[in-house]
Amino acid sequence: MAGIEKLRPLILFVSGLMGLCGVALAAAASHSGDTHFLGSASTMCLAHAPVLLGLYLGHARFRTATLAALVLGLGTIVFAGDLISRHFLGDRLFPFAAPFGGTLMMLGWLVIAAGAFLPVRKA
Repeated sequence: MAGIEKLRPLILFVSGLMGLCGVALAAAASHSGDTHFLGSASTMCLAHAPVLLGLYLGHARFRTATLAALVLGLGTIVFAGDLISRHFLGDRLFPFAAPFGGTLMMLGWLVIAAGAFLPVRKA
């Protein structure tokens, strides 16, 4: 688990980019007239960006925070990336990308829940 902690700065970076993309996608959706894919991608980015930030900040007191953030972040990127690809390119990112990303997001939330049963980190 110590090796995974080295990825913590990536979580903060992804959180910021995800928030930025969520706002940009919301604007693009409202100006394009077609909100189906872009609106959903925006919602997922804006919902998970603050969660990643919270997991980044709470890592010292929450044993599964870093793993959960990585799984949630990757899932959100794949899910939203597939919707963005469908909107702008007219094709999927790869077969079953959205369900795969969605499954990762659900798994990330499960990792958060599992953290409730693990002891708090010692300072």
